[in-house]
Amino acid sequence: MRPRSLAEYTGQAHIIGPGQLLRRAIEADRIQSLLFYGPPGTGKTSLAQIIAQQTKSRFERLSGVESNVADMRRVLSAATHRLQNTGQPTILFVDEIHRFNKSQQDVLLPDVESGVIRLIGATTHNPFFFVNSPLVSRSQIFELRPLTEEDLLALLQRALADEERGLGYLKIQADGEALKHLATVADGDARKALNALEIAALTTPPQQNGAIHIDLAAAEQSIQKKAVVYDGDGDAHYDTISAFIKSMRGSDADAALYWLAKMIHAGEDPRFIARRIVICAAEDVGLADPMALVLANAAMQAAEFVGWPEARIPLAEATIYIATANKSNSAYAAIDAALEDVRSGRTLPVPEHLRDGHYQGSKRLGHGQGYEYAHAHPDHFVAQDYLGASKRYYEPTDQGVEKKIKERVEKWRAQLGAARKDKPQ
Repeated sequence: MRPRSLAEYTGQAHIIGPGQLLRRAIEADRIQSLLFYGPPGTGKTSLAQIIAQQTKSRFERLSGVESNVADMRRVLSAATHRLQNTGQPTILFVDEIHRFNKSQQDVLLPDVESGVIRLIGATTHNPFFFVNSPLVSRSQIFELRPLTEEDLLALLQRALADEERGLGYLKIQADGEALKHLATVADGDARKALNALEIAALTTPPQQNGAIHIDLAAAEQSIQKKAVVYDGDGDAHYDTISAFIKSMRGSDADAALYWLAKMIHAGEDPRFIARRIVICAAEDVGLADPMALVLANAAMQAAEFVGWPEARIPLAEATIYIATANKSNSAYAAIDAALEDVRSGRTLPVPEHLRDGHYQGSKRLGHGQGYEYAHAHPDHFVAQDYLGASKRYYEPTDQGVEKKIKERVEKWRAQLGAARKDKPQ
């Protein structure tokens, strides 16, 4: 059921829909080097084969898993001779291109640069991380998205109707809820959906009238448990943790729990999750609720101590607490502002009265002289210069506990400002 033309191709309308750049390039035979990336079963190989069929180029294929440098040089040499002798360009399709190491990818670079070949690479990994920068810079990159349930339902129905390449030669009666279940559980993977349909069709005994009835029970058995799309070091890994953090920051506890559950189900390291919870507690909740960092740190220690499956409970507790807490990123913004000032500005010397005055000879240097002990003053505060310059990094908010902090800070800053004005110049 692999599509043979753009008319048969399902999904990816954002790149090959009417008027889209890639579609126009294919129809005009103006393809340059391309990199397709996306989850399995989204049509990367099919799209490459369609491009080969609809252009005037010779199509060659290599596998990042099986091919070696000798295979690559053989194909590149043949492409060079073909272009010189017949003028016919070559499209080289490399499946799983991220499997090539840096040296193997470098072998392709001169011929891509010179135009001897037009490279089409397919990968399930983000090419910006797993493909050499020179190849990336010379290629157009297109992300293929998981197919929608509607796309998968259309594919399944087409497979049931196609007598030549599909299951149309069989007398199949498939319930709508069964097909919908396959489309849902396939999770955007066309290959998974079609394989499950084929298993259901070939393993379900015919009825007395010869018809094969695929009901919901048969569909459930054929596709079995849903496999969560999640890789330990690729896009799904980082995209999921990103969604998890942003859901906590956005105060959506339900969304945060879903992304947490997805990571737990996929077998993510609990320490990785716990570290991100601690970071979120400090960065996004901060001083609006200082207990968030305490609870996050406790959850990290508990998860380390008990391990899966019980670690899910303290991690969930911390997730909910952070998602529902008052939010402030004032500490995060303050330290970044101070760091930027240190990096780009003049380094400030420590004022004389704040320098260490405990060692022998410090008084001769004037170190520590004039320092006033804060605890000896009312409210344990004294207005004196602690920096030697007028700087302001911390901007407290009105959120939660920080509202009280803001009141104190504004009072102290007013006294410090008044003391600076009274200080003789």
